[in-house]
Amino acid sequence: MQMDDQEESQNVEDVRGSSGGGFRPIHGIGIGTVLVALIGGWIFGVNPLQILGLLSSNNSSTVQTVPNQPAQSPPADDAQAKFVSQVLRSTETVWTAAFEERGQQYVDPKLRLFRDSYPTACGLGEAAAGPFYCSKDRMVYLDLGFFDVMTQQLGAPGQFAHAYVIGHEVGHHVQNLLGILDKINAQRDQASDARANALSVRLELQADCFAGVWATRSQKEQGWRLESGDIESALNAASRIGDDTLQRRARDTVVPESFTHGTSAQRVSWFKRGVDSGQIAACDTFSAERL
Repeated sequence: MQMDDQEESQNVEDVRGSSGGGFRPIHGIGIGTVLVALIGGWIFGVNPLQILGLLSSNNSSTVQTVPNQPAQSPPADDAQAKFVSQVLRSTETVWTAAFEERGQQYVDPKLRLFRDSYPTACGLGEAAAGPFYCSKDRMVYLDLGFFDVMTQQLGAPGQFAHAYVIGHEVGHHVQNLLGILDKINAQRDQASDARANALSVRLELQADCFAGVWATRSQKEQGWRLESGDIESALNAASRIGDDTLQRRARDTVVPESFTHGTSAQRVSWFKRGVDSGQIAACDTFSAERL
């Protein structure tokens, strides 16, 4: 993935010199959250939803007040932060154009780089839960150490695999702007655990599809180059964090009723659908009879 000459976003904030205190549950949406929830749940015999809430609900009555923390631009010599900024800028360009095609206005999210933990409008963000999106402050939170986790523990190396993670979280922001999050969260609040999990799966698969839409439109419209194996690396990342794969790694068994992000095959399929179509309309997971 070659983005050396691409513009950088002005919406990346660096608070790695700050940290929050005191545990609060995370109510953002995180691509890595399922790893902690599933492994911890299966080891200790606890429903993963009880560990991290409904993952992407953002509707808890307990909301942590976010203190004013010093935020600044990342250092100019931070190569990883620059890459993140370039990817975020490419999402801004793609989604602005895609929303204009629909007669709508896209509002850029912020992306905040933090380390270890940081208070958000959705609760205390923990690096161990992976990147996540908080709809209450319209911000993506990322500890760059998660990229090392992807490479060393999840077997998903490569820059494009890392870019896919950002594309997925921004996909949740797209859902927020389109009113999808509020609608589905309201349904989940009234649903059984099994039904709430099923709705979570459709939310996550749609975000995977939106990541695919971003990827295919960005490289065509902005001229950055996909190299041999790039798409495969993102598909590999999607397959490595499927609920079924993670459950097998944790306890060598699979419990479909507990899925919140979808199987590896489903995640690959919906990401590829976004890549092949390049259209928001192709990502309607909620109307699909089969995922």
